Amino acid sequence: MNDIWWQTTGEGNCHLVLLHGWGLNAEVWRCISQELSSHFTLHLVDLPGYGRSQGFGALTLDEMARLVASRAPERAIWLGWSLGGLVASQVALNAPSRVEALVTVASSPCFQAGDDWPGIKPEVLSGFQRQLSDDFQRTVERFLALQTLGTETARQDARVLKSIVLAQQMPGADVLNGGLEILKTADLREALAAWQGPFLRLYGRLDGLVPRKVAALLDARWPASDSRVFDKAAHAPFISHPREFCDALLALKARLANR
Repeated sequence: MNDIWWQTTGEGNCHLVLLHGWGLNAEVWRCISQELSSHFTLHLVDLPGYGRSQGFGALTLDEMARLVASRAPERAIWLGWSLGGLVASQVALNAPSRVEALVTVASSPCFQAGDDWPGIKPEVLSGFQRQLSDDFQRTVERFLALQTLGTETARQDARVLKSIVLAQQMPGADVLNGGLEILKTADLREALAAWQGPFLRLYGRLDGLVPRKVAALLDARWPASDSRVFDKAAHAPFISHPREFCDALLALKARLANR
């Protein structure tokens, strides 16, 4: 059975597709879905191979984007967190007319650090890939702990993320490894420079996986896009700062309505 788990909820006149990050599933959005569902029609998705979307192996970024887009409404705001940000960006590049606005959260067009580019050190990603084969539940837990480090509610936020992972079937090691491979190899910096639609990038100042310097570099590279950095947030600002996060999306919706 390989079908994408997809739930539509809410009564807003604007469609909003929410894509989660590596190792997780659509339950991450529960902390904000109630607030957003009175303003948007929400599309909650488990990426192929994650959560309730079982029966998929490791996929390329393009394969994942095309599979998700095949289930999506004809036109929507696409929001992706972390790895999901790459998937949403790829959907925008593949089918720009279907993307009313692109929103990336704690995401980077190129996650791996390189010359003059801040990101995750290559050896850290390779280390996670190696450890997956030994004990993948522990590896996923370590990755989740990294996502909340430094915030005032770090322990609590990490517990929320862990409970979300454990509540659903764990993704297979091949799927997790494939996701890490995307984080290691994807580079959409040039491609996204051509994206013409509204583009909002949200970051946490304390994020250890997507350094805040990325925001400033992309402000210069993509001057038509907007960015916002949540001061006391890390890699999961919608969990640590749900109110401010929702406000940013409502402001975007208002801007789109006034265009």
